[in-house]
Amino acid sequence: MKAPDSPRLQSRDDILSGLERHADNPSAFLALNRGNEYFAWPGIDGFVCYRPYGRRWLQFGGPFTDAATRKELETRFIEHAHAGGRRVIGVQLQRADAELFAELGFTVNQVGASYAVELADFNLRGKRFLKLRNKISRALRAGLEIADVDATRYAEDVAGIDARWLRDKGRHTKELTFLIGEIGGEWQPLRKLFLGTIGGRPVAYVSFAPVYGSRPGWLHDLSRRLPDCPPGVMEAINFHAVEHFRALGTPWLHFGFTPFTSLDEEHELATASGASARIIRLIADHGDRVYPAKSQLEYKLKWGPSAILPEYFAFDGGLSPRSLWALVRATNIL
Repeated sequence: MKAPDSPRLQSRDDILSGLERHADNPSAFLALNRGNEYFAWPGIDGFVCYRPYGRRWLQFGGPFTDAATRKELETRFIEHAHAGGRRVIGVQLQRADAELFAELGFTVNQVGASYAVELADFNLRGKRFLKLRNKISRALRAGLEIADVDATRYAEDVAGIDARWLRDKGRHTKELTFLIGEIGGEWQPLRKLFLGTIGGRPVAYVSFAPVYGSRPGWLHDLSRRLPDCPPGVMEAINFHAVEHFRALGTPWLHFGFTPFTSLDEEHELATASGASARIIRLIADHGDRVYPAKSQLEYKLKWGPSAILPEYFAFDGGLSPRSLWALVRATNIL
């Protein structure tokens, strides 16, 4: 079944408009990444974001549409995939998305969680933030200066930081693909880039993407630093951004998805695979060499998140070796 042409998706501005109206996934802005494709159906206001990988289509998030048409749009997309001999893998699904995929017969497992801080009353007072305050102070005493900059103007500096960061991590470094954002391109004016410099030399940055839905605000997306940075540089840049967002009246700061964290049997749905759950928990407990989930989680928890949101992956026709391989290769999650 070929998807009929949809005039609503003739431009990428239509994708952004759909996200602004329908997205409740904190990472939804990543749907605008280069390389993604979109499925729409006449009479339904919204779309599905996906990326082909061999005989699998990796769907990012749930269907971006209103509650009344979510099931129909998702069903149409699955039928379209099956008509072409493809199977669907849902990635980075929120709870409502996971429930929809389970209703449609998918095997659905919690794979991790995302973390968010409510900014209205946020501060770093008290013993729980003592170490964090000390790290920030240390970086500032080292001469760190922080500014919200134009990414285009500093593109060469950002690329240099990226290259040094990757070399320092080593050739076996695992970094999520498809599930992280970008810097540059047509949507860069909607993001924010905070750059840290010492003595005029760019040493680190944090990129933020807008968040829509029930917890609107900003997503702490990409972050990099030079290996010889003093301790606390990333924390100082993030806190500078927090104060900037608070001054603007921003409700939430999101830290995004971390796989293999905050796993809980209470989060699992009826269609969960017991074998998959055991493997995921085994990686969570012993797989830090495979994916650095623990260090990422430590950074996010030090900010005292107000909300921890379970996230799910869903497999069309059950978790097969081919589906697992497509997921691993397309996202670099392992």
